[in-house]
Amino acid sequence: MESFAPLPPTEKQRRGRGATINPMGRFDTQDRFLVSDEWESSDHEGEKIQTTVTLEHAKSIITKNNSPDLPFDQSINPYRGCEHGCIYCFARPTHSYFNLSAGLDFETKLFAKPNAAELLVKEIRKKNYICKPIALGTNTDPYQPIEKQRKITRSILKTLSAAQHPFTITTKSDLVLRDLDILVPLAKKNLVSVGISVTSLDHKLSRLMEPRASTPNNRLNAITKLSQAGIPVVTQIAPVIPAINDTELEKIMQTTRDCGAKSAIYLMVRLPHEVSELFKAWLAEHFPDRAEKVMKLVRSIRDGKENDPNFGSRMRGQGPYADMIERRFVLASKKLGFSKRKYNLATHHFKAPIVSGDQLDLF
Repeated sequence: MESFAPLPPTEKQRRGRGATINPMGRFDTQDRFLVSDEWESSDHEGEKIQTTVTLEHAKSIITKNNSPDLPFDQSINPYRGCEHGCIYCFARPTHSYFNLSAGLDFETKLFAKPNAAELLVKEIRKKNYICKPIALGTNTDPYQPIEKQRKITRSILKTLSAAQHPFTITTKSDLVLRDLDILVPLAKKNLVSVGISVTSLDHKLSRLMEPRASTPNNRLNAITKLSQAGIPVVTQIAPVIPAINDTELEKIMQTTRDCGAKSAIYLMVRLPHEVSELFKAWLAEHFPDRAEKVMKLVRSIRDGKENDPNFGSRMRGQGPYADMIERRFVLASKKLGFSKRKYNLATHHFKAPIVSGDQLDLF
């Protein structure tokens, strides 16, 4: 029997996307791949891959963690998958739990949680609930393009605002400015902080790394407007990729400081599970002249491996190159007067939500 070789998505089909391939998920038990039927004039050949959104009626919305590497222990993610298409995204492997690819599936087959705000009310009004800052955008961006229509993130912010609950936001989108009406009053009570991720000031490079995120200029504008409105902004240089955007570290810090950012953090690139294969395929297509050098440096900060999952070292790396990046960051932070404290939000304003049928206090 004649066999056919798998056909990867064409350049036209994946135009505007981050991943260059769509490999099977690591838990997939069946091999599925596209084959040629030798009909060159196929009507669907070359059609761009469209974004689809599946509604997921979640059973819970607050995710807990006990990682010593993270400045928060509870978070909310309104969406699974992310249309921004950041090639390096460490959340990509989570799509494998749905028998989907961490590649193009992750950025085109999205899941939205329309009952997020309703679940949040139930969870933060429990008698044993302890108010601690909630982080939004820790896995996928809460302001990715579908938020414009879905407005799930906005519904979550309204719920947190009504309860005077502290929270942080991490995003690559200037859509966050839409919600200034909610954020400004909260900032006056020290209940919110916004992290804007800026990985490059070069528009061409930014478009390659994160094709559907806001442009660098729009992110700088968001930092300026948030800062002017009294909302503390953290510059997040995440990730730093050897021989790709590492030379921009100080420039990003200086530029965002000029826009009003109060503090900054950086994270070294991480390549867990399928992300390693996706990243190397992306390098081969866009940076063939330095792909080998990039991966050599990545392995140098991961003890010879392509990923390090261990607490303490996974975010910053180790070895001479990682130490050099850290020294540069520390020196730039001192020079620019960046605060060492990223988050110090108030919790004493919190009041559990009241819903219809509740017995009100007499006093």
